[in-house]
Amino acid sequence: MAAGALGGLVAALESHRGRDRVVRALCYGCQLAGGALAGPQAAPAGLPGSLLAVSAQLSACRTALRLFDDFAMLSYSCSYGLGPKDEDPLVRGLSVLSNLANQLYYPCEHVAWAADAGVVRVGSQKWWALSTGLWAAALLLGILRSLRILFQLRRKLRQHKGTSSPLSQKETKAQVKAEVLSILASAADLSNAIHWLPPGVLWAGRFPPWLVGLLGTVSSLIGIYQASRSGNSESA
Repeated sequence: MAAGALGGLVAALESHRGRDRVVRALCYGCQLAGGALAGPQAAPAGLPGSLLAVSAQLSACRTALRLFDDFAMLSYSCSYGLGPKDEDPLVRGLSVLSNLANQLYYPCEHVAWAADAGVVRVGSQKWWALSTGLWAAALLLGILRSLRILFQLRRKLRQHKGTSSPLSQKETKAQVKAEVLSILASAADLSNAIHWLPPGVLWAGRFPPWLVGLLGTVSSLIGIYQASRSGNSESA
């Protein structure tokens, strides 16, 4: 079992998405631990300060690596297009808008990163705010999409109760579980996204570091779990 777990970890770290999931979990885990140990200190020192510094470094690493994600997102957006014709129109519309928000997110974040690095001479704050707003919009659209799919799946379970095969019911319930987990993960990320928006927007800037770390850790662990389940089903 230990060898299998090690092999799974190695396989995850060898892929870009797998490595990003691990780094993301470590980033938020360090922020959670550092924020919890620091308490109300304004400038944490010692172990809490070190953990928060590691979290910031890992976050900067992920930002730099996202410089190369534009084309992957563009490929996905083009392959999805306007969605399959047999898919629910509302789900298709929400998916297209979410893809558009995600597609615009990357160049805005790149400009903000380049401004902080001194590559371009523009104010970075408005670009960070714009990229965060686009991320929040994509997350909200994703939640609405999952809620729509969840409603359809629950209606399907009610309509075919007692008539569908046990295997079909099991597959539908697995889809329901996946959508619920997606909603929880996106809601956690959306809470953090709003926190990072400019002051005056809902609860922007009000979260302590440990809460940001907790929400991000929950979202990251759900993402790792879903990826592992997807990998297991593909290999089965």
